[in-house]
Amino acid sequence: MDNIDYKKIKAWPFQEAIKLKNKVSKIANKKIVTLETGYGPSGDPHIGTFAEVLRTNMVLNCLKEISDYSTNLITFSDDLDALRKVPEDYPFPDKLKNYIDCPLSMIPDFTGKYESYADRNNNLLKSFLNKFKFDYSFISSTDYYKNGKFDKQLLKILENYESIINIILPTLRKERRESYSPFLPICRKTKKVLQVPIKVIDKKNGVIAYKENNQYKEILVTGGNCKLQWKVDWAMRWSALNIDYEMNGKDLIPSFQLSSQIANFIEKKVPSNMTYELFLDDKGEKISKSKGNGLSIDEWLDYGSSDSLSLFMYNNPRRAKRLYFDCIPKSMDDYRKLLNNIQNQDSIEKLESPLWHIHQKKIPSTTYPIDFTNLLNLVTALNTTSNRTIKDFVRIYLKEKLSVQDEQELDKIILLAIKYYKKFILPHINKRKPDIEE
Repeated sequence: MDNIDYKKIKAWPFQEAIKLKNKVSKIANKKIVTLETGYGPSGDPHIGTFAEVLRTNMVLNCLKEISDYSTNLITFSDDLDALRKVPEDYPFPDKLKNYIDCPLSMIPDFTGKYESYADRNNNLLKSFLNKFKFDYSFISSTDYYKNGKFDKQLLKILENYESIINIILPTLRKERRESYSPFLPICRKTKKVLQVPIKVIDKKNGVIAYKENNQYKEILVTGGNCKLQWKVDWAMRWSALNIDYEMNGKDLIPSFQLSSQIANFIEKKVPSNMTYELFLDDKGEKISKSKGNGLSIDEWLDYGSSDSLSLFMYNNPRRAKRLYFDCIPKSMDDYRKLLNNIQNQDSIEKLESPLWHIHQKKIPSTTYPIDFTNLLNLVTALNTTSNRTIKDFVRIYLKEKLSVQDEQELDKIILLAIKYYKKFILPHINKRKPDIEE
């Protein structure tokens, strides 16, 4: 594909990769390009987090296609952040209430399976990402703060403390300005993350002080003794991890602009950026991690294929989309149509296809032999959850002999259709009773 003019390809991941390549090509001796996705483990992994990793990975694959740069995809967990409220979908809310304002990585895991509450949520996210065979580096905020990997940047922030404060204060409410500090001390006694005014004691050696019981307590900003407020934290990470590319939701546009200003007082590192629109629930409201509204990754995969989920995430990232159960059949059918069409496409058309991006360049040759919508109609008409009966009728409907691979794909999709029918169609079917003649 050496003769392809990639600039003419309209697929958004290629456009983003070209933008990124143009930016990093100006950096002398640049060999590795690092892309970041950020995640707050204050609850179960959010489908928006998964979408961000998936989409960023698509840009990464396009960059590999158009350049010789090595790449690194970082999934960063902000697990030193404090728990501000109990998620509505957590099974042990009363126990979690006692740990408000504590770092997520220092809260016990009440399921008893993991080292901490954050470790549980981090592992749930990693298991989802591993299902999709992403190649990524997982970084824990707690590990990096405590092991001194952010110390250089923390001291730089302290050195430019007044300049950074002057950027942030005009964006805050009056009462918040009085207590604001970029540094959040972690109390040795209560282990809580404190949002308190601080006094800079020694910039060179990284010492600050905060007031407790009318006495000032001195503390180092390094070594995991403090955490940064997240907008400063975001800017700090770009330098510490040498981030070249990062996406964010539309709601974080002002935060990205503010962090970009702050970055000028650290190491002037601001990544290439793309803004995406947010997912909405069935009522048209923004999907919230703490509310648990909308659809989870697990729920989609209960009723639809992982490929249909990836296709939904690929399509129109800059447009707000309603994410609910009735999106699944359409996405399943769209995927099948794309795969059937791609067999006769040339190399440029394949690069334009969502499937090239969904399957990380390795497009399968076959898929399920019947549209999901038709299969649901068949299951509804038959009013059965018998795999064998449904399969026999599919064979009659298709009027052709199925290959072994087609049979395997059909078995998978029939199981999904039965689950979907039982959950969303059967409870709403109102059948009239037969009359005497019937």
